[in-house]
Amino acid sequence: MASSSSLAISPRKLRSDLYSYSYQDGSKTPLVISVLSSLIERTVARNERISRSYGGFGKTCVFDCMEVPDMTIQSYLERIFRYTKAGPSVYVVAYVYIDRFCQNNQGFRISLTNVHRLLITTIMVASKYVEDMNYRNSYFAKVGGLETDDLNNLELEFLFLMGFKLHVNVSVFESYCCHLEREVSIGGGYQIEKALRCAEEIKSRQIVQDPKHHQHHHHNLFSRVLL
Repeated sequence: MASSSSLAISPRKLRSDLYSYSYQDGSKTPLVISVLSSLIERTVARNERISRSYGGFGKTCVFDCMEVPDMTIQSYLERIFRYTKAGPSVYVVAYVYIDRFCQNNQGFRISLTNVHRLLITTIMVASKYVEDMNYRNSYFAKVGGLETDDLNNLELEFLFLMGFKLHVNVSVFESYCCHLEREVSIGGGYQIEKALRCAEEIKSRQIVQDPKHHQHHHHNLFSRVLL
């Protein structure tokens, strides 16, 4: 289990991850994933409260699935990072896309039924924009728990609903990085650190309870998430 000191949260650490992170086997999950997870989880919680109070939202339901997936946003993002190795900047660009999508589609609100599909779609599109080399859609689909045809359709719908406006210039990227840094420095840091520690404790208990965990991990890779 990682010590609490290794989970220190700071804007400086976030920026270091964003601009100098280098993936290696066994690399720790970049901080941006936990910060983004915290932001989105609070957005989902707020939208769910509003939905219960006012009887739902608009009609933009392209990302909706039949049942709420049994995986937290943090775990889902960690899974995507682990198996796609997408760099931290991909998640910032995905965050830009999510924000643009919500602004361009006023009838859409991030919810428990659409957040996972929205994330895998935006991260895949952002990866194609940022990275020089990428996995095929079929691989992203397996990682995300979708059929390839479903993810292909989600990507196409997303691109049209975005008006194909995918360019993110340096100043926009910087502004979203600053927003994520503020999330760490103004109240969000404690919650993110707490979530990280809880995740580490859960992982350590699972390993203790199931010594064969690592042996079966890769066999069960694509069977746990079905959206």
